[in-house]
Amino acid sequence: MATLPPSTSPPASSSFAPQGDTNQQRPQPQQSQQPSNSRPLPRFLENDPARTGYDPSLKWWMNYFKILTGQITPEGIEHYREDRYKANEARDCARCEADRDFLFKYSPVIRFLRDKVSALNGTLDETNVVCRRCPARVAEDGRVVRQGGGFSPDHGILICANEMRDRSHLEDTLAHEMVHAWDHLRWKVDWAGAKSLRHAACTEIRASMLSGECRWTREAMVRGNWKLTEQFQNCVRMRAIQSVMARPACRDDVHATKVVNEVWDSCFSDKRPFEEVYR
Repeated sequence: MATLPPSTSPPASSSFAPQGDTNQQRPQPQQSQQPSNSRPLPRFLENDPARTGYDPSLKWWMNYFKILTGQITPEGIEHYREDRYKANEARDCARCEADRDFLFKYSPVIRFLRDKVSALNGTLDETNVVCRRCPARVAEDGRVVRQGGGFSPDHGILICANEMRDRSHLEDTLAHEMVHAWDHLRWKVDWAGAKSLRHAACTEIRASMLSGECRWTREAMVRGNWKLTEQFQNCVRMRAIQSVMARPACRDDVHATKVVNEVWDSCFSDKRPFEEVYR
């Protein structure tokens, strides 16, 4: 994702800003209105116990038992999950912050990317890499809209604490967003202008390729994708298409695929600031 959702944005004092030249031009914030040629925004569902079987007034373990016995629909399970995330928000954020601090001290890829961002007069630390609970929503067609993190030139990096499975998952997510930060400083990414989709596609390709989130062991052990040939390329392409589709200016999956294909060759071959794909 290119921007932080307004409901979870860090305070203004945590802005991601290059050091030194404070007059450096930065991309303008995205406009709040929806582009006229973009697809309509999805409608999201509110929980209805009569429809879903999930009753928030019951104890959590009673609803959990109903899930185990098939008395709650898939939509209801998502509403139950969100309520448990709300109840455990403080715990999840504290764990996320501890893992973030550990990675800044000991993770080779995180330390490398932090140094490369610093070399471009940018700063990433605990003041602008923040852990928050990120709400997920259920669309009318059954899709669950959720995110693992985000980068904003005006705020920094968001890590969705409730979506992090473990420290390794957080490391992949943080590395992904740090590649966006490096791209923004190095290439002045157009996040909201006429070139926004092509730029978004390119930085998403690079972030998925370099962060380690598409390495074979992650694909096989976590996502169950056991294909031995071109699985890495397929993962990078798929995740880039999904990210482009989430942008308001993208019309549909066909449009997203077209944009990703247009920039694929040049962006997939660009390993900077690394020399090779190490993870």
